[in-house]
Amino acid sequence: MERGPTIETDRLLLRRWRESDLAPFAAMNADPEVMEYFPGALDRDRSDALARAADDSFEQNGYGLWAVQVKDGEPFIGFVGLHHVSNDIPVRGSTEVGWRLARSAWGKGYAPEAAQAGLSFGFEKCGLGEIVSFTSLLNERSQRVMQKIGMHTDPADDFEHTSLDPGHPLRHHVLYRLTAEEWRAVAG
Repeated sequence: MERGPTIETDRLLLRRWRESDLAPFAAMNADPEVMEYFPGALDRDRSDALARAADDSFEQNGYGLWAVQVKDGEPFIGFVGLHHVSNDIPVRGSTEVGWRLARSAWGKGYAPEAAQAGLSFGFEKCGLGEIVSFTSLLNERSQRVMQKIGMHTDPADDFEHTSLDPGHPLRHHVLYRLTAEEWRAVAG
């Protein structure tokens, strides 16, 4: 895994992935609570592949999902960053801000802090015009993060995630958006 853009916030370091991140990432992806709003837990091979794809995105897109560590604290708590949406869903081709953190990192404000940094990178460094985020309608925790970082939703944008079978409880997704203009108006 190669060197690339690193972002510092008050408490966090968003950095490229390291081999030492793979084992705690796999443990996190096997945690049923962390994966509650995903179709299922990931085995080690799928978890490692996700980490490598997240890191490879920096070479392909100029942005990606950063590994997150707490400054002077935990060396790996999950990922936060930007992802090119390639799934066959209504926002295909968009850039999504997303996150997945270990349970030990929940409730500390790390997700919105890191996501704000990802938004800033996307709008200021990459020149993106809009960034989206989406999750299952049932995932209220992630929706609160989306709201905290200034994103907004319109029920007309909600969609059925095509990778989930009809009738699956997680299939209905809510979409949040934020444009560069809205970001600049708030960021000043």
